[in-house]
Amino acid sequence: MILEGAVWKFGDNVDTDVIIPATYLVTTDYRELGKHCMEGLDPSFSEKVRPGDIIVAGKNFGCGSSREHAPMAIKGAGVSCVVAESFARIFFRNAFNMGLAIFEAPDASETIQTGDQLSVNQDTGEIIDHTRGGRFLASPIPPFMQGLIEAGGLMSYVLKQKQG
Repeated sequence: MILEGAVWKFGDNVDTDVIIPATYLVTTDYRELGKHCMEGLDPSFSEKVRPGDIIVAGKNFGCGSSREHAPMAIKGAGVSCVVAESFARIFFRNAFNMGLAIFEAPDASETIQTGDQLSVNQDTGEIIDHTRGGRFLASPIPPFMQGLIEAGGLMSYVLKQKQG
């Protein structure tokens, strides 16, 4: 599967408190959480982001508390995936459990900028910056993890397995 969209770039150590401030943890509604996604860094992010857009960030994306609400908010905002130099370990697992595709690409955040048009191949891990002509390689998402994403997260995946 190829994910395509415009880039929203953030730096290093983007923590879960800025991805979705604690005030909004009273709901698990993806769309409602999405209205406040990245509010701690860019209060107008949810008004500007478009379905399919891609977040690119530096090191340690998703650090901080272990809330599942962070990947839920990102998905609820319509973001198709996150590309970062590295992810906090708990965020990494929560992202797949909530059905959010993420890619570790150590060099991507150095040159990719907000507004660039990106395509990300889930099967191969190839990332192409169509604006600047850059190519980057992330680890491809294993088939089992792709199944989690396609199902919409771990809970949906398990329910489908039981039914099917």
